[in-house]
Amino acid sequence: MKLLKQIAAVLLFCFPAIAQTPAPERVVKGNVLISEHDPKVKIVLPNSVQYAGADRWILYGVADCELHAFVEADAQKRVKKLYWVQFEGYIPSKPELKHEYDSPRHADIGGMDFYVDTWTRANGAATQPGSDREHIEALIRSHGYSMPAGMMYVRLVHLLDEQKRKELMIIYGEDLAPTGFSAADLQPKGKAFDKWPSIEPGLVERAKKSVAISEMVAP
Repeated sequence: MKLLKQIAAVLLFCFPAIAQTPAPERVVKGNVLISEHDPKVKIVLPNSVQYAGADRWILYGVADCELHAFVEADAQKRVKKLYWVQFEGYIPSKPELKHEYDSPRHADIGGMDFYVDTWTRANGAATQPGSDREHIEALIRSHGYSMPAGMMYVRLVHLLDEQKRKELMIIYGEDLAPTGFSAADLQPKGKAFDKWPSIEPGLVERAKKSVAISEMVAP
């Protein structure tokens, strides 16, 4: 017992982040994610999704971040669609921080207001160390999945209250291959950027239809 206590003390000293970061709290049952708080909701995704696990850590040392990854993939485990669900809130020791979004576009999903943004991204594009992007890509790889050459994304962000310190973020992504364009082609300086306005609305609509959210009333 004394030896175990000594080992535990060493681990706490050497790996404080492991000791201080709780395990993910939300529950996943097949294609359904249940959150009992912040916010208290049930999120239902298509029956075709596969769960690729969860992660929780202190993002950049300022926010408690819990993410869950779901994918639709082919027989070779190549991702065709990504459903990235993230719960995030600034930690109490950073009372001055709040989330800021300036997108003029909004969507109503399950009676909740979400900011809407879209973009394309090439596989292997620069990723900021310690970012949520780095975490979710590592999670997906750890489950044997591989990302396509390029994807197009919709980010949906719901701020829980006027304090703007907690958010629910859902990112929906699709493989770009069916469009015939690369991520670079459809970016502002790309050769096919003029095609993006005709592609993007359908992407947003598919994202909205793929995610069903219902607020759960406390008993």
